[in-house]
Amino acid sequence: MTEVEVKKTQESLQDRLAQVVELLHRQRVVEDLTHRQEGPHHDRVENLVHRQNLVELQRKLDDLHSADVAYILEALPLDDRLTLWQLVKADRDGDILLEVSDSVRETLIADMDDHELLAAAKEMDADELADLAPELPRDVVHELMEALDGQQRERVRSALSYDEEQVGALMDFEMVTIREDVSLEVVLRYLRRLKELPGHTDKLFVVDYEGILKGVLPIKRLLVNDPDKKVADVMASDPVSFHPDEDAYDAAQAFERYDLISAPVVDKNGKLIGRLTIDEMVDLIREESESEVLNMAGLREEEDIFASVWKSLRNRWAWLAINLITAFIASRVIGLFEGSIEKLVALAALMPIVAGIGGNSGNQTITMIVRAMALDQVSTGHGSRLLRKELAVALINGLVWGGVIGIVAYLLYGSWSLGVVMTAAMTLNLLLAALMGVLIPMTLVRLGRDPAMGASVMITAMTDSGGFFIFLGLATIFLL
Repeated sequence: MTEVEVKKTQESLQDRLAQVVELLHRQRVVEDLTHRQEGPHHDRVENLVHRQNLVELQRKLDDLHSADVAYILEALPLDDRLTLWQLVKADRDGDILLEVSDSVRETLIADMDDHELLAAAKEMDADELADLAPELPRDVVHELMEALDGQQRERVRSALSYDEEQVGALMDFEMVTIREDVSLEVVLRYLRRLKELPGHTDKLFVVDYEGILKGVLPIKRLLVNDPDKKVADVMASDPVSFHPDEDAYDAAQAFERYDLISAPVVDKNGKLIGRLTIDEMVDLIREESESEVLNMAGLREEEDIFASVWKSLRNRWAWLAINLITAFIASRVIGLFEGSIEKLVALAALMPIVAGIGGNSGNQTITMIVRAMALDQVSTGHGSRLLRKELAVALINGLVWGGVIGIVAYLLYGSWSLGVVMTAAMTLNLLLAALMGVLIPMTLVRLGRDPAMGASVMITAMTDSGGFFIFLGLATIFLL
């Protein structure tokens, strides 16, 4: 899809969202007006208008892809969201539940009774059921498992046995397998009998009679080679494959690196047990990116933007409490130098500059380090080299931009010694920011934690307190 087509699609989706919001608003306005009026036909008029708006909303929803409906549901306040959710056709419930974010899915499931949940789940494949099962009521999951056939039940249990960050939790069981000793003509006839291929089928999996993976046959090779050739003659015998207990994010990076659309998943004996597909990998990368952004801001989990006040408070309070403590420490650092500030008021105007530039520089460093760690480009063993490099960058930036702000301070206050102190403080705080920008994520990794966890909060706390102490300390020693 070209950039223009993507833009048009996005604009169209925004238009649909606006239309849905307008219809919901119109429905509320008409309901308010009819409630205020009295007459023998009041109830009939209200019911007719209400039904007309709902029919129009229903028509809008029917024209949209499930992912687009999910997008609109996420963009609506809770009351409007549930109103719209009631209009979604039952046979689409499962697809939409899989598309919405975890926090929004929770609100939709809470609005459904057991019968509706069972009806939605019965339309799903085994891997999709495994994704949804942890969020369903236990009695619904139990009844659902009882209704599955033996093969489906085993597949769901298999997927649920893996951690959500492992390949096994994301693998798809719908795939096409063939033998290596048949001709391409036989394979083509077999595919025609299937009538429909599983989604994202760019290759067929070649297995022996025991299910051991022997190779893959890309569809493009099947189509361009002589139909009389054997599968063994044209298949790729060394495909990229994964084990179910491997890290799913490592698999996603492999998909990006090798431009994969699908890939086999094999057990320790080489037996084919499933496949990974590009749609799952894209979703995983997006979720990982969102998680890193949330972690750096000190948020514990993804939050529904229209969540209740109490739920939002629970998600945000922990790191805000930590931030409050660090802010108090920074204020006490300033308090240590109250006498110096009283004697030279210019210090109060200049010290936020030192702290602010240090925080910005530290966030740049820590963002680069966390990103490189996410891509497996660096490890804790690279700490000393990265530290030397970042300290060198900080030193040059400190001297250059510290010199600039030093000149500005001299021009504003007519004191060359204040300008020198400003330059020195800026340089030292940038060096502190570089040091902490490397050490914080490295230390978190050594402790087995996410390197992005609260990184932005911690680096800001260090550069604020450190910047105030360095600047006011130097000023006290050399200016007063």
